[in-house]
Amino acid sequence: MARQERAIRTRRAVLEAAAEVFAEFGYEAATITMILDRAGVKKGALYFHFASKEELALGVLEHAVTEPPPEQLLKLQTAVDMGLVLAYRLPREPLLRASARLAADQNARHFFGEPWNEWVRVMTTQLTEAKERGEVLPYVDATATAEMLVGSFNGIQMLSQAVCQMADLETRISRMYDLTLPAIAAPAILGQIDTSPARGLALYEQQRKELAESPDSNDSEDGEDAQDRLSA
Repeated sequence: MARQERAIRTRRAVLEAAAEVFAEFGYEAATITMILDRAGVKKGALYFHFASKEELALGVLEHAVTEPPPEQLLKLQTAVDMGLVLAYRLPREPLLRASARLAADQNARHFFGEPWNEWVRVMTTQLTEAKERGEVLPYVDATATAEMLVGSFNGIQMLSQAVCQMADLETRISRMYDLTLPAIAAPAILGQIDTSPARGLALYEQQRKELAESPDSNDSEDGEDAQDRLSA
């Protein structure tokens, strides 16, 4: 048991170190030596868990997968909440930052671009359902709108990273929704959508509470508490 726990801790340390290095330098510039130095482990320990740099990057992406935000009465609010929660978490979680960097990396996105595509698919579903409920204007194309919102988020988070290490990302994403929703939401719905910068934190804390109270909260996943899925 002690050996298993030690292996779990080592794997976690390697993943976190890899996430920091990928987030700082990108996939191409990152080296195994950098990751070893950051993690403080020996080469054999790293290769016991990951056979290559590509496997390491895939491991980072896998652990960065997040739970969806709490479902809301308005489907359009649920779609907006996805961006608000991510805007709160990105500046605070190296695994998520590395995932975003890998997905946008020109030299690596053919391997790791799937997270953005998945977000577009989920967002398209949310907007389609919102449109069927009359929450979205009838002429709105759900797929094109999802691609625009996800693309805008990606560009904004890159700008925020360059300007201030994402310190203002929540405010910038809130402003993005304030500027775009009038062209998307039905007039009767627009005033009901909460786009405030503080909403991401509130939803995140709600997620953590619900996960802690769930029947599966005592189960483990790769030796980690289930709650770590929200605070990787």
